[in-house]
Amino acid sequence: MIEVTKLNEEKLMINSDLVETIEETPDTVLTFSSGRKLIVKESRQEVRNLVILYKRECNVGLQKL
Repeated sequence: MIEVTKLNEEKLMINSDLVETIEETPDTVLTFSSGRKLIVKESRQEVRNLVILYKRECNVGLQKL
């Protein structure tokens, strides 16, 4: 899960595995596998970096096996 900020400053956690596309139009629009769309304050690159950091955290324990 990663934390993003809606345009009204509300923070929420999203399941990054369900994000299908990230577009900048110029607002950043996340489209989920369900078809739902969410506009967030973070840039496309920021969301990408958050997902990468989250995936690294999840896989740290697996590297030691």
